[in-house]
Amino acid sequence: MSLAPSSGPRPYVPRPGLRASAAPAFPQSRQQRLRIWWREIDRVLLALVLLLMAVGAVAVAAASPSSARRLSGGPGGLGDLHFFWLHLRWQLLGLVVLIGTSLAPATLVRRGSILFALAMLIALALVPVVGSEVNGARRWLDLGIRFQPSEFLKPVFVVVTAWILSWKLRDPGLPVIAVSGALLGLIVALMMLQPNLGDAVLFVGAWGVLVTLAGLPLKRIGVLAGGGAVLMAGAYLTYDNARHRIDSFLGGGTAYDQVDLASRTLMAGGWTGSGLWLGTRKMMLPEAHTDYIFSVVGEEFGLLVCAMIVLLYLAIVLRVLVRLVEEEALFTVLAAAGLTTLFGGQAFINILVNLQLFPSKGMTLPLVSYGGSSTIAQCFTIGLLLAITRRNPYLGRDNRAFGRSIGDRR
Repeated sequence: MSLAPSSGPRPYVPRPGLRASAAPAFPQSRQQRLRIWWREIDRVLLALVLLLMAVGAVAVAAASPSSARRLSGGPGGLGDLHFFWLHLRWQLLGLVVLIGTSLAPATLVRRGSILFALAMLIALALVPVVGSEVNGARRWLDLGIRFQPSEFLKPVFVVVTAWILSWKLRDPGLPVIAVSGALLGLIVALMMLQPNLGDAVLFVGAWGVLVTLAGLPLKRIGVLAGGGAVLMAGAYLTYDNARHRIDSFLGGGTAYDQVDLASRTLMAGGWTGSGLWLGTRKMMLPEAHTDYIFSVVGEEFGLLVCAMIVLLYLAIVLRVLVRLVEEEALFTVLAAAGLTTLFGGQAFINILVNLQLFPSKGMTLPLVSYGGSSTIAQCFTIGLLLAITRRNPYLGRDNRAFGRSIGDRR
């Protein structure tokens, strides 16, 4: 028997039990690409997200009369469903962004995120100079369409950071923690010029999760946690906005009155709520359609529906974690975990604020609150998550890990 290697390439032989569609193929049509996308996408996660967006549409319909009348000085100005109709338009655009992003291959997601992160970083640097000011904070750029750069920077920052941390697979000696930490420091510094402490906390939290999953030693995690506490103390001492919000949370001040009113509104509906458009406390609530929409849901639909929304967010987070159980590619694990941290972290901060258990942050409830930048950015985040976690259902674990590892080395 000859042991010499064959001179030509070996033909593709399907593994036993694999269907023919698992063989390598190059899509020839848009319909075929869509069929492959539908086969590889996490359809359970997509269904949970669509359900949450439907809940958000109903919630904005409930909150719209309060905000429309407040902004127009009473009935007869803006229509009671003004924000509801606008929200449906933003949701439709968001769905286009979500589906379009989820169609992208993982390699394009990574490379596109790097370029988009650079563009949003430049936009973030321009905000303190030429940005629009709303409610005492300068967080928006108006380039024909007003948008908030930090909302779009968050998801691509996570993807870029995951890519940087995955470098250690090629060379464990690379200073990946220092490089990603320097990027984080630049972003946080720009955020505090607005000031935007809430989003800065989300950036730091997502980065902390990523470096922990990347294998940061426990002692260094403790050092970083101590450094974070020092930075929070510094923000309290040097930034009036941060000090005002924290003092208000501890008792007293306008922000405290708003959060206290939100908490009372939330509890006013009891377990089953007063009914759609039958709530009265929401009419006194500022930002009812954005920051405090969870309280409006509590008054009009009851605490049981509020609990259902919380469970829906938990289901989305757990679904991603289940999806990652058998994933061995470091980039995929880090990117998906970081995006889930952003999404779930913002949701639970908003809910805790409405429950008067956290200082007011000015954050929307993801995919539920009204907002153009917020809705599209959250759909973009979910689209990235769906693209990164796509997998061929006919390939085994070993084949998936091999395919992902090739992507990590690129």
